[in-house]
Amino acid sequence: TPENAPDEGASLDDFLDLHIDLEGYLPDAVAPAWHFMQDYPVLLVAVMFVLGYGAGKGLQWLIRSSLSHAVTRTQTTLDDKLIDYLTAPVVQTMVILALVAAEKAFVFGESVDWFLTRLLFTLLLFLWGRAWFKAIALLISTFAGKSKGTGLMQPRTRPLFEMSVKVLLIGVLIWLFMALWNIDGTAWLASAGVIGIAVGFAARDTLANLISGVSIIADAPYKLGDYVVLDTGERGVVTELGMRSTRLLTRDDVEISIPNAVMGMAKITNESGGPAVEHRIRIPIGVAYGTRPAAVVELLEQVAKDDPLILDHPVPRVRMRAFGESSLDFELLGWIKYPEQRGLARHNLLVEIESRFAEAGIRIPFPQRDVHLSTPQQVSDSDSG
Repeated sequence: TPENAPDEGASLDDFLDLHIDLEGYLPDAVAPAWHFMQDYPVLLVAVMFVLGYGAGKGLQWLIRSSLSHAVTRTQTTLDDKLIDYLTAPVVQTMVILALVAAEKAFVFGESVDWFLTRLLFTLLLFLWGRAWFKAIALLISTFAGKSKGTGLMQPRTRPLFEMSVKVLLIGVLIWLFMALWNIDGTAWLASAGVIGIAVGFAARDTLANLISGVSIIADAPYKLGDYVVLDTGERGVVTELGMRSTRLLTRDDVEISIPNAVMGMAKITNESGGPAVEHRIRIPIGVAYGTRPAAVVELLEQVAKDDPLILDHPVPRVRMRAFGESSLDFELLGWIKYPEQRGLARHNLLVEIESRFAEAGIRIPFPQRDVHLSTPQQVSDSDSG
């Protein structure tokens, strides 16, 4: 091997130290100005900042122009946004590299030089990490939004993918940060095992919510936009499926947050589920004995047809259910478009039914019961003998 070959594991330090003779690359006409600015640190930093910013802007324009020309034929704006996100740190990168070069021109102590260099590269690591966070979030949201309910990437699995990718990316950034600052990760991994056990006991409720959140996303008992009713009485539209909780927007426009562990154990009625888009409502009605059933059926069907919230298809219908103790029992069946309309639709139907019954002379009976009294016959003496 060559005598000047770097030791194994020292490549990153050699790169960060940047032992480059900058003066050797400068033109003869620029060298006097460089020597002059070395005596004025503020001036040198300002000049290098401007040069780095200008070079970054030029490089960014060149990259964006080349990539934009390559994707001009696409029908989506996804590639344009990705180009913007991933080329945004180019300017900051050139500025930071220029500042590192300026810092190398000064004669600092070895420890100060080591610290400043890694501080600047840590800032660079943060900027590129943020850019990749935005790009990945854009990709996941775009592919999940285009899903037609099939495949692995769907709106309901979007939080799971976002959380998984974020955890993975954060892990990579932490590893790069530790390598940048020469932190030995072996001891940290050993400590992480002990800390993980302690955190597991302390945050078991949070972990239960996270595990239940993954189960809910995978099992999909409901999705965003569904109208659900819990066994505890809460009802509303699912507005957010998080890893820790599910949020419902009630009919009072109040948002409630329910832990996923509770949702995983609850009995949930999904009124937006099933193969049909429409939602059926039932109106039980009792009329007095002696009323013609055909007249009741015709009147109730007309009431349903006249209501604007009741859909024409499926056709509303009326069924006679039983001979009750005090009434002939009927049931009006109609379909509405949204489950949120259930309360208003029932109100409209009940008010109109009462009005139409009054016009037609149809009575809604009170509960009644016939009681027959009989007097016991007196027993004669001859019969008793």
